[in-house]
This record gives sequence, C-alpha cells and structure tokens, in this order.
Amino acid sequence: MNYNNLKPNKMEIKVLGTGCPKCRTLEQHTKDAVAQLGLAANVSKVEDIVAIMNYGVMTTPALVIDEKVVVKGKVPSVNDIKTLLTKQ
Repeated sequence: MNYNNLKPNKMEIKVLGTGCPKCRTLEQHTKDAVAQLGLAANVSKVEDIVAIMNYGVMTTPALVIDEKVVVKGKVPSVNDIKTLLTKQ
C-alpha cells in the first residue's frame, strides 16, 4: 500500500485576509461549515500581506484547504464551503 497518498487526519484550512468584514465573514462561515460537518480541521487566519501574496492571491478574502487555494475574492455560503470541504 502506498502511504504517501494518504491524507493527514486533520485538514488544514486557512482564511486569507487582512481583517476586513468580508474576511471575518469567510472565517465564520468556514468555522460553521467545519462544525456542521464534524470535521477534524485546524482553521487559522492569515493576515500578513506577504504570506497572502505567497499563495498568489491578489484579492481577498481567500480560502485555502490543505495548501490549495479554492476560493478567492468572494465569500461563499456555509453550504458552498461544506461542498468544497467534502470534495477534498
């Protein structure tokens, strides 16, 4: 069995944004989606502009799941985030 392709038990989710209302809304929607799905996930907020740019994101807010940018420049609904999380 190839263990290199196995996902870690805990999903790493990052909300990229400088603290604007949309960024805070995305963070809350993400936490709500994780809770509703009962996922083992670490949700963190990245506010450092250089760190955000390192993801190639020029418009915030953005959502990163396991180091992959899945949303940028908009605030998806809780249900949309749940869909993104279950596809990972």
